[in-house]
Amino acid sequence: MKADEIWKHIHTERSAMAETLSTLTPEQWGSPSWCAGWSVKETAGHVLAAAEQTPLHFYKELAGAGMRFNTFTEGGAKRLGALAPHELVERLRARTSTTNHPPAPVIAMLGEIVVHGDDIRRPLGLTHATPAAALRAVADNSKKSNVLIGAKRRIAGLRLRATDTEWVHGDGPEVTGPLQSLVLAMYGRKGAHADLTGDGVPLLASRP
Repeated sequence: MKADEIWKHIHTERSAMAETLSTLTPEQWGSPSWCAGWSVKETAGHVLAAAEQTPLHFYKELAGAGMRFNTFTEGGAKRLGALAPHELVERLRARTSTTNHPPAPVIAMLGEIVVHGDDIRRPLGLTHATPAAALRAVADNSKKSNVLIGAKRRIAGLRLRATDTEWVHGDGPEVTGPLQSLVLAMYGRKGAHADLTGDGVPLLASRP
């Protein structure tokens, strides 16, 4: 998938995320997300931090965090998660046409908004159907990457097969289910395992 097409999907997913956030109650904002230790509001802060990021600011903030990536991401989530809900929504909406990003492949930014969108929605019982083309692009990128998300290690020796679109990867005990849930599982979201079936699910579930 070419960069301009990836950006279209990113902007669509950000717009959908902003719409979801605009409907949340105070209780929902404060409830736990699927990002361990982060509330829905803090995860939204992390989404906004990534959307507003530039290479220069990325390296400055990382250096300020002592080059500790987890400290860096935690700081951004907490700082922007402290904003008023309406400001979070407005600032995310302002990033539905921009193409700035941290020093990472553009496809990683699509994975960021797709996965964190569900980190917010799913524990709240909300649903969102990401287009199959976007999910296939994220899955194809994630299956070969261990950087940060560890998907390649997590799915090693397993055969993943989507039941709602044409996508298959790997050999071994099978894990089947909707591609959106397979992507979440690749990113380590164990809450998505309830949507999956197959002999490979227990092995996948055993991996951090």
